[in-house]
Amino acid sequence: MYETIDYASANGVLTITLNRPERLNAFTPQMRDELLDAVERADEDDAVRVIVFTGAGRGYCAGADLGAGAATFGGDHYKSSDAAPSAQRFAGRDGGGTLTLRLFDCRKPLIAAINGPAVGIGITMTLPMDIRLVARDAKIGFVFARRGIVTEAASSWFLPRLVGPQQALEWVLSGRVFDAEEALAGAWCARSTTPMSCYQPPTTLPARLLTTPRRYRLSCAGR
Repeated sequence: MYETIDYASANGVLTITLNRPERLNAFTPQMRDELLDAVERADEDDAVRVIVFTGAGRGYCAGADLGAGAATFGGDHYKSSDAAPSAQRFAGRDGGGTLTLRLFDCRKPLIAAINGPAVGIGITMTLPMDIRLVARDAKIGFVFARRGIVTEAASSWFLPRLVGPQQALEWVLSGRVFDAEEALAGAWCARSTTPMSCYQPPTTLPARLLTTPRRYRLSCAGR
């Protein structure tokens, strides 16, 4: 059904895997549309109670795929298609913003299982998720300043609310890449886990969330 992501549901836990390992799961318009469709589908499926996002291969997401050159940042590159209703609902947003706002609206608990490098949209897409877990040797970066572009995906709203204005500004204005230990110290993630070489999507945490009464989970996910 999908070409750039995998969608696998079992025992109440849906795992959505970014699946372009040959490009470190770099983000494309097609991936954006498929993620939007997957979230719409999961939101309507009562059998899905928790959603885990992770990446195939050795990375989570290397940011936007720059194969289109300067056009990557043009207004038409991520022009909304009819692939998912939310693409129209958040029309006018940048490609990443369409996705992050839909994730923020999701009625299911969202877990980011960051198994490797995550920069740019690869990291900002996780900001509206509820819990972030990261491999202890993964590298993370809000690198927009070093590319001469502004922060996207509504990250200037989400990030300060997660880590505070001071930490958010330091990471964004420097544009530097940092490690999981610093991310944990800055309260960006819940915990750092096993190294990338032996990383597996979490099972214990989603299983624990399954035991939470549905009404309580829905009220919390309403944010």
